Amino acid sequence: MQDDALLERITLDPRVMVGKPVIRGTRLTVEYMLKLLASGATIADILDEYHGLTPDDIRACLLFATRALEATTFMPLVATEG
Repeated sequence: MQDDALLERITLDPRVMVGKPVIRGTRLTVEYMLKLLASGATIADILDEYHGLTPDDIRACLLFATRALEATTFMPLVATEG
């Protein structure tokens, strides 16, 4: 699936989850999906728990997060001694 088609699965609406990016037609935020994956849940685990989702929905979350971070500049969280 093309990137643009995947990104169409993510919506932002100030009336839904305070405007956080969500999977279209759900109240499942991109942030929540990333936290599930980071905590060790597999795509199969997530699909088993949330029956309306597809693998492309999860890929859309990952792509959205990647795109959101592309133009971000990071500062160290902790000062390092040099």
